[in-house]
Amino acid sequence: MSALSTASATASTGTASVSSGTVSNASASMVTPPELEHTLTMLTSHRTVLGYMLLSRSHPITIIRHSGVVFEGDQGKKYASAIGRIVESVQTGLEEVSGGHNEGDEIKFMRIRTKRHEIMISPGERYLLAVLHDPTS
Repeated sequence: MSALSTASATASTGTASVSSGTVSNASASMVTPPELEHTLTMLTSHRTVLGYMLLSRSHPITIIRHSGVVFEGDQGKKYASAIGRIVESVQTGLEEVSGGHNEGDEIKFMRIRTKRHEIMISPGERYLLAVLHDPTS
């Protein structure tokens, strides 16, 4: 899925962790860069994409934008919180395994596949981009 690869590069990776607390909605004043806007438009046009979430890396995690009914309302907040916990857990696990010797090593991209869906997470310096798609289509 080339659009997600572009999104991964657009989100520019970082090492900030996401706390698994409450989830809030972003204010209307939050502006996304034009390249990210283009990437999000490309994602929504892909036939296998069920939706995406663009999340802040702040505490509490904030839903900046979402697309797809699966990410609406309380279900969207649950997904956002879970995505934050997943990224935080993986980063912590990598730090434990490396014994603290992972300077400069950071998560670039994660892919989690189930029987029905696949969620792809691209942690960036300022954003987390999560895309849910149907791998069987």
